Amino acid sequence: MPKPITKSQLVEAAQKEYDALEKLIAPLTVDQMTQPPAAGEWSIKDVLAHLYEWQQMFFRWYDAGLRGEKPAVPAEGYKWSQLPALNRHIYETYRDLPLAEVLRLFRESHKQTMELIASLRDEDLLTPGRWPWMNQNPLIAYLNANAGSHYRWARGEIRARIKA
Repeated sequence: MPKPITKSQLVEAAQKEYDALEKLIAPLTVDQMTQPPAAGEWSIKDVLAHLYEWQQMFFRWYDAGLRGEKPAVPAEGYKWSQLPALNRHIYETYRDLPLAEVLRLFRESHKQTMELIASLRDEDLLTPGRWPWMNQNPLIAYLNANAGSHYRWARGEIRARIKA
């Protein structure tokens, strides 16, 4: 699917990918969701927690921008070149959280994301560098990366774990 360039395309892509992800995990058992396929690999629950935390990081960036602040992006103490270490930190943070809690957080975060998208003006969504933390990217790129595109990535990860 091409990158969305309008609000309606973003909404459609995010919801379509979310629905496909929910459909993929719906028939899975608790064991299938919580057991990693191999030592040192993430479980399906861990993949969903990863999605949740990335959306929450986005909300921290966005909220800081609204307050006129420039947040640490992607996260305090991490550069974009250190994503494996950041993702490991996210895994460590959420790995002991129960599946039901991860599912609740993930679903609420998706709802929060869709509500934000619906509330945004085209100017805020499409203007490159609207807030200093965006590095001349439009907000739509960050939202797509943390919704539709990330959900699509997660489905691939989850399919691989189901096959393992």
